[in-house]
Amino acid sequence: MDIKKQIDELTSKLIVYAEKYYNEDAPEITDFEYDELMNQLKELERLNPELAWPDSPTRRVIGNVLSGFESVTHPYPMESLQDVFSFDEIYDFDKRVKERFPDAAYCAEVKIDGLSVCLEYRDGVFYKGATRGDGLVGEDVSDNLRTIRDIPLRIKTDLSPVFVRGEVYMSKESFDKLNAEREDLGQQLFANPRNAAAGSLRQLDSKICAKRNLSIFCFNMQNGEELGYTGHKQTLEALKEMGCKVVEQFRYSPDIKEIIEFIKEIGERREDLSYGIDGIVIKVDSLSQRSAMGSTAKAPRWAIAYKFPPEEKATKLLDIVLQVGRTGVITPNAAFETVRLAGTSVSRATLHNRDFIAEKDIRIGDTIIVRKAGDIIPEVLGVDKSKRPEGTVPFEMPKVCPVCGSPLYDDPDEAAVRCTGSECPAQLSRSIAHFASRDAMDIDGLGIAIVQALLDNGFIKSAADLYFLRAIDVASMEKMGEKSAENLIDAIERSKGNQFSRLLYAFGIRHVGQKAAKVIAEKFRTMEALMEAQADDIMSIKDIGAAIAGSLISWLENPQNIHLIERLREAGVNMTETVAIKEDLRFEGMTFVLTGTLPDYTREEAAAIIESFGGKVSSSVSKKVTYVLAGEKAGSKLTKAESVGVAVIDQAAFEDMIK
Repeated sequence: MDIKKQIDELTSKLIVYAEKYYNEDAPEITDFEYDELMNQLKELERLNPELAWPDSPTRRVIGNVLSGFESVTHPYPMESLQDVFSFDEIYDFDKRVKERFPDAAYCAEVKIDGLSVCLEYRDGVFYKGATRGDGLVGEDVSDNLRTIRDIPLRIKTDLSPVFVRGEVYMSKESFDKLNAEREDLGQQLFANPRNAAAGSLRQLDSKICAKRNLSIFCFNMQNGEELGYTGHKQTLEALKEMGCKVVEQFRYSPDIKEIIEFIKEIGERREDLSYGIDGIVIKVDSLSQRSAMGSTAKAPRWAIAYKFPPEEKATKLLDIVLQVGRTGVITPNAAFETVRLAGTSVSRATLHNRDFIAEKDIRIGDTIIVRKAGDIIPEVLGVDKSKRPEGTVPFEMPKVCPVCGSPLYDDPDEAAVRCTGSECPAQLSRSIAHFASRDAMDIDGLGIAIVQALLDNGFIKSAADLYFLRAIDVASMEKMGEKSAENLIDAIERSKGNQFSRLLYAFGIRHVGQKAAKVIAEKFRTMEALMEAQADDIMSIKDIGAAIAGSLISWLENPQNIHLIERLREAGVNMTETVAIKEDLRFEGMTFVLTGTLPDYTREEAAAIIESFGGKVSSSVSKKVTYVLAGEKAGSKLTKAESVGVAVIDQAAFEDMIK
């Protein structure tokens, strides 16, 4: 059998098997057999890329890592909607429509809380996909969209092109799983499913996006009227027949009262849906009537979005539990009788700080009112004092850490109370993981999971103990082994030679970020000199104010921290900063933004050159930026630079500047 025929047959089979498995929940072969066929196809395509189908199932996980996203001009504007918050406003909308078109009918559908995209199909094959952006220009995220199983790479139609608007979202289950994984790794949690979906879809590495288990609902055929359709309901039915996943909760009616009843029905059971919604979209069904009504400068006149009010419930406050964070901040949390809010069981919510508790006079035993901000994050709104039981007393923050007993620092400026102990067990796993992170001591392979395992096994009790680890002990831990243990010990040993500025940042001192640590280390050169410095000496450094100086002095005076420094010195960790004398400061006072791929430099290399000449590198474009250094496939930063009048240079011009 020739190669082309092999590829064609394998591709056809795998498309059918995937359809059965993912969309019909009726697998015809085992996972092992499917993977075997997939691996065969991958190898054939690798050797014969010109024979691969554009909608090959292998493209569900693309291996490319992009340097940025290209801009896409939408052929049909992706407009936003006017929000309304009451039924009276819906009746007003109906009145405006019916005055012009008495026979108008409406389509109402759930408003998915996700990220809007446009999918373009040519000759039935997925060609390109882009984010909404500003409605006129978005970003090409085609590779990432191909990883979403709900998006068909081929649709059943002879029409071409077909532009489909949809909402990429993350289910509640996938969101909970993702945040649990990120918490285990010590990574920042996503605030809500929408942010998670948006962040996933804009990953430059499509393999990351593929792991996030995104979904999509299609809700509009952008060029439906041009393709011969007359109504929105008709286009949704057509999209479903083509193989697209369309919105599930839907109502068609010429009577606005029926639409409002639909809103009430969904409002009562929206917490049972597997995905987040924040309202109901009401659209005029007739495509010709839509065209006649047109749009304002901001939104179409033929549609509105009714937004659900946040759900609130009363419950009993059982306790105020204090949590110690990585930076030592003591956060009070409300523990209350479990209630159902926006589809999940909720029994805890943050109380922010002592001022919040005092302002609302929250006491243990109170009946509190809770809701989910944005239907995601539980929050306490206040207290029903009419139900306050006798004997309750105002809450007071403790004077010492509830975990390690170190004195607490009460910061009047931030309404924050902090544990001052660097060896506090509640902070250990997070603080040690930060100590080992790439921008700090850069100990490769020492993530939060390994740190926690070392703590659980009693091999470490502080960051300094890392430097006294034995390979034989590390190898005894589950899933490590001799080679992994040796690699970790080698990485720890290499970190001893880091610059003092990295160590200073690794301590995780409040207010002392990377830049502050760098300039402070360059000023004092050694740990000994810094420990002898006064606040005024530290504040004499440009851009270092009282907050940083005060925080640093307090940290250096703490007995636990002094012990940590002594142990690190005993282990042979470098505490000296080598400062290169800058003679050529030709870029002093200039700010550069890097975008796209340069032929001969990585972004890190170009940034290092700029900083060596006294310049600064920023991640965002504004009028304060001096130059945007643009390479191939420059994205939205280049577009913004041109719009605000910032000078754009290429590699050749950059090299002329640094000769």
